[in-house]
Amino acid sequence: MAAGQGFAFRRKQKIQREYRKLLRKGRKVGIQSDAQFADTYPEHLKHLYLAEEEKLKQQRKATRDSVVLEEKPKKAVEPVTTERKFKKKTSNQKAKEEYEKIKAERARKKEEAEKRKQQREAAQRLYRQKKMEVYKMLSKKTKKGQPNLNLQMEYLLQKIQQNR
Repeated sequence: MAAGQGFAFRRKQKIQREYRKLLRKGRKVGIQSDAQFADTYPEHLKHLYLAEEEKLKQQRKATRDSVVLEEKPKKAVEPVTTERKFKKKTSNQKAKEEYEKIKAERARKKEEAEKRKQQREAAQRLYRQKKMEVYKMLSKKTKKGQPNLNLQMEYLLQKIQQNR
C-alpha cells in the first residue's frame, strides 16, 4: 500500500467493490441508490466521498462528450477544450499547489541555513588559524628556554599599526 492511503481509502475501495458487486448481480442502479450510499458515509469524511463522486461524474461526462465530439466536425472541438482550460481548480489541486509552495519555501530556508552554517564554520576556521599562528609566534623560546621578547614586541607593533 502506498503512503497516504489509510483507512478512509480502504473504506472507499470497499464501498466501491460492494457497489460493483450489486451491479453484477443485476440490480437496477439509479439516482436512489446513489443517495443510499451517500448517507452511509461518516460525517467527517462525507465531503471527501462526495467530491470523489463529483469527480467521477465529471470524468464520465467528459468521456461522453469526447465520444460525441469525435462524431461532430473538427471545428467544434476547439471551444470545448478552451472551456476546460479555464475551469476552477479543485480543492485537491489547490492543496497540492500550497504544499509545493511550502515545500519550496522549506527547501529555500534549508539552503540559506546551510550557507550561513558554512560561512560561520569558515570564519571559525580562519579565526582559529590566526589564533594558532599568534600563539606559535608568542610561545617561541630562545636557545636557553627564555621567551623571545623580540617576537612579542614585533607582534604588538603589528597590532598597533593595524588599529591605526
